[in-house]
Amino acid sequence: MKPLNSRRIQEALKQVFKSSKKRIDFKNIGYLPRWLILCFDMFICFVALILTSLIINNINISDINLSTQPIFSPSAGLILITNLLFFIFFRTYAGLIRHSTFIDAIKFFLASLATLITLLIVNYSHLIFRESNLFLIPKLFIYFAISFSSLLLFRVLVKQVFEAYFDYATKEDQISVMIYGIDSNAIAISNALKVERPIRYKLIGFIDKKGKNQSKEILGLPIIHLKRKLSVILRAHGANAIILADKSITQEERIKIVDECLEHNIKVFRAPIVSDMEDKENVNVAQQIQNVQIEDLLEREPIVLNNKLIAKELFDRRILVTGGAGSIGSEIARQVANYKPQKLIIVDQAETPLYQIQMEIKSNFPELNFEAVIADVRDKEKLENIFELYKPQVVYHAAAYKHVPLMEDNPSQAIFTNVMGTKNVADTALKFKTDKFVLVSTDKAVNPSNVMGASKRIAEIYVQAMQEAFQHDNRYVTNYVTTRFGNVLGSNGSVVPLFKRQIAEGGPLTITHPDIIRYFMTIPEACQLVLEAGAMGNGGEIYIFDMGEAVKIIDLAKKIIKLAGFIPNKDIEIKIIGLRPGEKLYEELLNDKSTTLPTYNEKIMIARAEMYDYEKTNSNIAELITSASQFDKVEVVKRMKALVPEYKSMNSSYEELDKSEKNSKKEAKTVNLRDKKVS
Repeated sequence: MKPLNSRRIQEALKQVFKSSKKRIDFKNIGYLPRWLILCFDMFICFVALILTSLIINNINISDINLSTQPIFSPSAGLILITNLLFFIFFRTYAGLIRHSTFIDAIKFFLASLATLITLLIVNYSHLIFRESNLFLIPKLFIYFAISFSSLLLFRVLVKQVFEAYFDYATKEDQISVMIYGIDSNAIAISNALKVERPIRYKLIGFIDKKGKNQSKEILGLPIIHLKRKLSVILRAHGANAIILADKSITQEERIKIVDECLEHNIKVFRAPIVSDMEDKENVNVAQQIQNVQIEDLLEREPIVLNNKLIAKELFDRRILVTGGAGSIGSEIARQVANYKPQKLIIVDQAETPLYQIQMEIKSNFPELNFEAVIADVRDKEKLENIFELYKPQVVYHAAAYKHVPLMEDNPSQAIFTNVMGTKNVADTALKFKTDKFVLVSTDKAVNPSNVMGASKRIAEIYVQAMQEAFQHDNRYVTNYVTTRFGNVLGSNGSVVPLFKRQIAEGGPLTITHPDIIRYFMTIPEACQLVLEAGAMGNGGEIYIFDMGEAVKIIDLAKKIIKLAGFIPNKDIEIKIIGLRPGEKLYEELLNDKSTTLPTYNEKIMIARAEMYDYEKTNSNIAELITSASQFDKVEVVKRMKALVPEYKSMNSSYEELDKSEKNSKKEAKTVNLRDKKVS
């Protein structure tokens, strides 16, 4: 039982009186269970009255003179009727007995106390006017004690019987668990587990990492000090799962616990932070307990943002997000909405995802001035119409094609969207005097090995060239900033959702190469850094983000399989299928010619890259777009390689172009040497 305190009693009383104010309509009480409950309660009161009369009639103490009274009398009927009226007034019959709570105990106490006080008033009134007692005063107090105790005991017994029954009925399906933590959140979770029906978890005890509460108990369950290996403690107490409920647990501790438990085939669940839930009364806390996800382990410690700087950039300003229905663009839009912009415009050519983010934004930010516009960044005329209408002050350009194998087969489409689309938005931003243009790029643009990465690098080059060309021209105000990061967990087409789907289908999990590694970042984390980098940028910078430790994809696959409760290569097969066209074994955030400068945020660095001549870059890109319009794959890729000399195709049919270029250089070198010898 929870300790009784004044605040809890006050809250209980408020609920009781709130319940009693409801209009009493016997037609609505006509459900059999409620009438049965009322009948059971009245029967208990009747038995209590008999016991009271027997006790009174058998008291034989010389100092007390109590006259024998009949068990059945008009006064007895008055007691029962009064009790019935207060049962109805306080709606003691309204709750299900098997779900009785502290509130029900308060209701019965108040009903019984009100009955006692009313009968005492009636008795003294009768004594004043008729000079005789209707009731024996000791009898009323004894009846009050017996009836209240019996009613309460009846509910406790019924509740225990039901709990025992459900416990037995679901015993085979229950998971024996221990809760990691003993703070308020852990106790709230344990209470939720105890009342959950059907019972999913059989709670065995609590684990305390500090050891200050050894030999103590919570809810009648032991607190175990974490002085040995966690897996040993769990096995020793017969637990085959653990629920992480400690609010103070660090990311390092979480990863260590999960790794140890997975090694010993122990399930790991994560519990919500109850205090963070918006609608605590209507949320089933126990249902929020879920398996630990791989995203929980790949996340790093929360990023500390300069919210004042971001707010200065976004508050009360007009913000436009292209690709706003995509996984990155939509998260940028959500985060921008938190900073109360004057207007938020999201642009995307995908109708259904755009509608979904529109409904979400309107629901979560009902007072936000918001527009969702269907448009393609390849349509410059439409873009100019949007800029002229809304006059955005900050643009986040997240619209892009990003799937490597698809772009390898469709280089013209990569040029139209990633290059021409970026050029259109950047040019329009300059024309309509947008303050800042932030390009969302990728680590695949560094020493690109595929069409997608090369197209994004060309977009970066154009944006840098624009900054270099127009930054000193007083007629233009737009500053161009580039942000570059790696793989994003949970984004459309990323490896983690693919693995989860393959597990759901029974496997196999497909991996392109056993040695392939990647850097990962969560969508919110990446977008937070985009906002801050965009806010701190003065123009011309390429911001790169600290992606943490590289993760070997085969190790990631094994961990995901274990988290799902299976054994790698036994329950779920891991299959090596070979590198996809254009795919690298590892990604980079800098090329060989770049160096980095630190910023005040240790997770954000500035890449010092070479600058490009605008006129030459613009002319080359115009020729590239014209070439793409002919849909000649080889010619398009040739021109891309001319624009991005470090672009070397890998595992692709375009590798022949690199070989021919290499041979051409050798021939040119040979001719030069021959000419020198002749001379």
